[in-house]
Amino acid sequence: MASYNQIEKAVASLFQDIRFTHEPRGLYDPLRYMIEIGGKRLRPALCLTAYSLYKDVFSEEVLQCAAALEVFHSFTLIHDDIMDRSPMRRGKSTVWTKWGEDTAILSGDVMCIDAYRRLAYAPAAVLPQVLDLFSITAAQVCEGQQYDMDFESVDSVPMQDYMKMIGLKTAVLLACSAKMGALVAEAPQEDADALYRYGHALGLAFQVADDYLDTYGDEKVFGKPIGTDIINNKKTWLLTKAMELTQDKGRLKEIMALPVDTKEQKVAKIMFMKSEFNKLEIPQAAVQEIRRLSDLALGEIAGIPGNEALKEFAEKLVGRAK
Repeated sequence: MASYNQIEKAVASLFQDIRFTHEPRGLYDPLRYMIEIGGKRLRPALCLTAYSLYKDVFSEEVLQCAAALEVFHSFTLIHDDIMDRSPMRRGKSTVWTKWGEDTAILSGDVMCIDAYRRLAYAPAAVLPQVLDLFSITAAQVCEGQQYDMDFESVDSVPMQDYMKMIGLKTAVLLACSAKMGALVAEAPQEDADALYRYGHALGLAFQVADDYLDTYGDEKVFGKPIGTDIINNKKTWLLTKAMELTQDKGRLKEIMALPVDTKEQKVAKIMFMKSEFNKLEIPQAAVQEIRRLSDLALGEIAGIPGNEALKEFAEKLVGRAK
């Protein structure tokens, strides 16, 4: 069984060596750019972690499948940035601002195709399962993005709808990653299914933690400005919970309507919303929910031998918010 550090090294090596077609450069340079600017690369790491429970050596089959997960995730980010009109990603210009929307759409499309090409390396015995799992997941991610966009036009959403949205947009790809590692290792089906449930619960915890840290995190640790979700009126777990608990929804809507044209206005809006969150004990409720979902995830893999690496992965993923 590989350690967390070994997994990290394997993932780093995988993306140092990854190659894409060279010509036309206008199509493929954005792919290289997205991989080079990096990220947490959680999905390939989880895939390899699950695989390592059953196999001692990372085969080309699992390495290509792990790469496919990150390539697909990067494709979704390219298109998300266009839809969100985001100028920056991981401190760098987004693909659409650097190359234009048309190229970004086309490069994203070919990135999705590249992910399927890499999945074809899966062992023949499990290839139909791998492709079916990935195709269902890919469609679900798109469904989640549509729900997220739908939520932009309303003041609030029920918590049940919010959890459904993040389950599709965020959690299913982590679930897919865990199960894919098990499938490629030809693990028992019950283990593969348990790993899927682990990944799904952990994905929910990860998104709630991300929402929490956007408002209550340390900017140096979080890696991006604090309060962005509040400034953009993003329907986060915190805002959804606040709308659920408050007796004065009008006050939250007033804060959401505040202008954010200047730095001072942005700071004021963040301060006012955090004050409302604090009155409703939203940060405490968020931490409790993160712990609940994390415990649910760990419960799913309690019966899998050698699950220490999965526990460590979960702690690395959401531990800073608990």
